Amino acid sequence: MRTIRRHLGRIFLAGILCAMVMPVAATDSVASENQDADATHPLLFGTREFRSSTLTKFSKWTGVIARYESEMHARRQKCRVSRVNSCALERWEKFLEDIAGLPRRAQIEKVNAYLNDRIYIVDPVNYGAKDYWATPKQFFDRNGDCEDYAISKYISLRSLGIPVSQMRIVVLNDLNLKIAHAVLVVYLNGEALVLDKQISQVINAERIRHYKPIYSINENSWWLHRG
Repeated sequence: MRTIRRHLGRIFLAGILCAMVMPVAATDSVASENQDADATHPLLFGTREFRSSTLTKFSKWTGVIARYESEMHARRQKCRVSRVNSCALERWEKFLEDIAGLPRRAQIEKVNAYLNDRIYIVDPVNYGAKDYWATPKQFFDRNGDCEDYAISKYISLRSLGIPVSQMRIVVLNDLNLKIAHAVLVVYLNGEALVLDKQISQVINAERIRHYKPIYSINENSWWLHRG
């Protein structure tokens, strides 16, 4: 816990700005479609999980995935580095190629470090909007806030072949800072691994006591968290 608190202290301001993440309104009636937790994964941060495969209320999430696919399909020519274009998207793709042969845990750690190196910037400054979910292209062009880190990590690991069933974007409350926050969780070898802008290393969710998840989501389902 000392290590976690030390890392949080170093980026206290960034954590405060991440309060701009606004959870999508979730209701028990929607989430009760399947109240059985996924038996193959450990429960997140000690909460009960209520699963649904209906994603219609999560337009920011489904929209960012659709925009990403559209952006990748629309690319036509090779990027050329210039004063106004660093070709960061292409460098990201080359990075993913370079780590494709590594073990899964090493891939997860390298993706976390690579994406955490981006500059944090809050949505009202970046997009003039209270809450905006960015694609990797937008993230590399303009940087972003906490859910943007989580989204690009999710898509990075999906590109490396990790099934979406083993990953979730988690929107949660940070009980220490009293703010909303977002992270990526990857399930690997019986562990729920947390990839977090606020913590430099990848760690097991069991080590974090100050996060209370609101909901988690991937491309197949979403989970309401209680308790």
